[in-house]
Amino acid sequence: MPKFSANLTMMFNEVEFLDRFERASKAGFKAVEYMFPYEWSKEQLAAQLESHSLEQVLFNLPAGDWAAGERGIACLPGREGEFRDGVESALDYAGALNCPTLNCLAGLMPKNVDADKVRQTLVDNLRFAADALEKRGVGFVIEMLNHNAIPGFYLVRTREALQLLEDVNHPNLRLQYDIYHMQIMEGNLIDTMSANIARIGHIQIADNPGRHEPGTGEINFPNVFGAIDEAGYKGWIGCEYLPAGTTEEGLGWFEPYK
Repeated sequence: MPKFSANLTMMFNEVEFLDRFERASKAGFKAVEYMFPYEWSKEQLAAQLESHSLEQVLFNLPAGDWAAGERGIACLPGREGEFRDGVESALDYAGALNCPTLNCLAGLMPKNVDADKVRQTLVDNLRFAADALEKRGVGFVIEMLNHNAIPGFYLVRTREALQLLEDVNHPNLRLQYDIYHMQIMEGNLIDTMSANIARIGHIQIADNPGRHEPGTGEINFPNVFGAIDEAGYKGWIGCEYLPAGTTEEGLGWFEPYK
């Protein structure tokens, strides 16, 4: 049986962020994730998790100046010190929240920079982070995004990510497989996940088109969830979608999995 975490960055936006934990718990979720925790104190977040009997299962490393359009700094030469500081900050939060996995966004391909230098920067940063997280008992994943939503993003296909894992060559680095992004970029979801399930450390979902809840688009989610189970995946599946209406109204798909 798949197990699902509510992504509080996108779900339950009818209320303020710190009130979304209670909403998720009342809706039947046992775990939560979100993009970034750093706007709130560790104590605030830990209190919400404890009050509502929720597990924190994922969040992202700091990703640069998000408001200015940055989408990660791992591939950016000259930002290595900032990246390493971000790893330490993320680990500080992960320890306080008992979060087992952290995600990295590679970033946008910088203009007028040698591609080999960008690649080596990314490999070195990922190797550093994978090692630092492993020493603290925290898993590490890197995510592919679709280039329609984020033009110029460094990592957009499964085969590219698998090659990156080979280049980094660290046992603590795996993939975050976002079904929405990969349906747009390549399709063939079931075969791709089944063939690479041992290298997938986290999964996220949204239907396409629209990035709404399962059942609003073209993806046959019952078949996908069944295949994920059959492949032996034991991790969490994050619900990183924008509800088509109110969050609770769109949770009919979730009923069989509570």
